Amino acid sequence: MKFSQIFTAPNQLTLLRMIFVPFIVIYLVDGHYLWALIIFVMAGFSDGLDGLLACKLHQQTTLGQYLDPIADKLLLSTMFLVLSILHKIPWKYTVLVFSRDISILAASAVLFAIAGLRNFRPSIFGKANTFSQIGAVFFVMLLQVHPQRWVWISRIVLLRATFFFTIISALHYVFLVQHRLRTQTLPAHSSTTAAGI
Repeated sequence: MKFSQIFTAPNQLTLLRMIFVPFIVIYLVDGHYLWALIIFVMAGFSDGLDGLLACKLHQQTTLGQYLDPIADKLLLSTMFLVLSILHKIPWKYTVLVFSRDISILAASAVLFAIAGLRNFRPSIFGKANTFSQIGAVFFVMLLQVHPQRWVWISRIVLLRATFFFTIISALHYVFLVQHRLRTQTLPAHSSTTAAGI
């Protein structure tokens, strides 16, 4: 991995998204939900833009493959934690989100260490989970700025979607891990059997 990868436009946008996080937290703690919402939307926009630029400019990098999901998790996990502390999101959602992310991170580290497994591409369920988390955080903050019934309903729907997709994506990840382990160990098992014959 070359150090110069950090200076590509997509990776710079990803780093900018990480820099946004403490400012959003400051505005939330101070009760300035409108400014927190504006910066959160900017962070979400940068997330889509960095992926687009990576494709258009042919600047997909190894650093970007790791940095982008880290930035997403940092942003969303922090938002869930802070909004739960402020009593805007029930703790059960935050605990579930953190449990899933920590479990997947720990499992990935162990699997890489013992079996060299890596490069698990985000599944459709993982993407749906990320989308529902972004939507939930957006409408939770919007409700503080624009307390309308449709905003409240959208908040409830997306929080429940987050609950559902968090569980489904975690189970799907377990299935993918088992599949990768089977496909990796099968050739070795076959060769051992052949040698025995």
